[in-house]
Amino acid sequence: MVFSSGIISAVALAFSVGVNAGPAARAIAPVKVPTSAVYNVSSEHKHLFGAHSNFGKRSCSSYITAAEGTATAMQSAYYNTGGYYQGGSGGGSAWTDVNAVEDLINLSLFNGLTTYDSVPEAVLSHYQSQLASSGAYDDALWGVLANFRQCDYAAYRGTSTSNCISRAIALYNVVVGAWDGTTCNGGVWWSSAKTYKNAITNELFLLTSAAGYLRTGQGALLSNAEIAWNWIQSSGMQNSAGLFNDGLTTACANNGQTAWTYNQAIITSGLGALYVATGSSNSALLTAAEKSIDATFSAMETSGILRESCDNASGTTTCDADQQIFKGVFMKHLSYYLTYVNDATKVSKYTGQINAQASGIVHYGTGSGYMVGSVWYAPDAGGSIRSPKTQTSGLAGLNAGAQYTTC
Repeated sequence: MVFSSGIISAVALAFSVGVNAGPAARAIAPVKVPTSAVYNVSSEHKHLFGAHSNFGKRSCSSYITAAEGTATAMQSAYYNTGGYYQGGSGGGSAWTDVNAVEDLINLSLFNGLTTYDSVPEAVLSHYQSQLASSGAYDDALWGVLANFRQCDYAAYRGTSTSNCISRAIALYNVVVGAWDGTTCNGGVWWSSAKTYKNAITNELFLLTSAAGYLRTGQGALLSNAEIAWNWIQSSGMQNSAGLFNDGLTTACANNGQTAWTYNQAIITSGLGALYVATGSSNSALLTAAEKSIDATFSAMETSGILRESCDNASGTTTCDADQQIFKGVFMKHLSYYLTYVNDATKVSKYTGQINAQASGIVHYGTGSGYMVGSVWYAPDAGGSIRSPKTQTSGLAGLNAGAQYTTC
């Protein structure tokens, strides 16, 4: 898979001038992907997206059992066969529901179950129009990721990937159109209101670009990934502690808003995908990726277990409907990073921390009937929220524990 000369020139110019270099830098912009693109993973990369070889090395049966019970409870308590999740504190939403689909697929890829095979198509087709037209560009990119994962599963099962890849490319191209090279010299807007450029949307754009390249071989996607990373690393959104704050002010400075866990892991899996896409030789990408992960475990945990600033076991939890899922997203994308890098030393570095999160979910976060709450770091004393989002957040953490720990 090789760039055209035009794409090489564009990327080279982007890296030579930098995003703050004036009009020449602003001229570099991502491009849309042909709608004719197909799912076509090369033989050297198939291990990244199928029934991962790492899953076969796991020996933590308790986390596997807990993940299966958590998934069963989620579908029983919250899933509507119309293709969405409901109930609990705040119900479901488009972006969290497609994350739930992704978590079910991850479980199915390593435990061999076919129980949930009808769910991804139901949910992803249900939300496609909303994701494409709502103007919430971060939500659209979550949809891209979930559709990519559905394609992975379909390819593993030997079924058609045409619907999922078509949906993914359509959503991705919507977001390409949201790149603006004038304000802050680049970056994707958070929404069609065009009032805010933030970390999560641009991190997701990096990730979907690099991961999409690995799944399709479309050179435009790799070019877009490098343009996105060039802009992110020069944006100032990462603070002196190594954490990404929420976004930028209207003056294009770090706004100092809350550094959420999920912002620290999406950038990591994006850089992991870019590392593989560029030949698995640029170790600077791995250094950058682990800077935010290490900062998270240093600054955002209590007794070794992740804790959002809104989490409180004692009854004063203030996490809103979106924030309830953040820790699970962090765990999922940390596990994706380790899968991309495929390095035993890297896995060993984070095994203890992954185990701590999975153990916290089992011992503190999970109540009767495998119902998982929002607080993982301590026993629930009235502050843990339960919803479809907290359930799939727990599932994502347990999937990571099953994949990368030995209990």
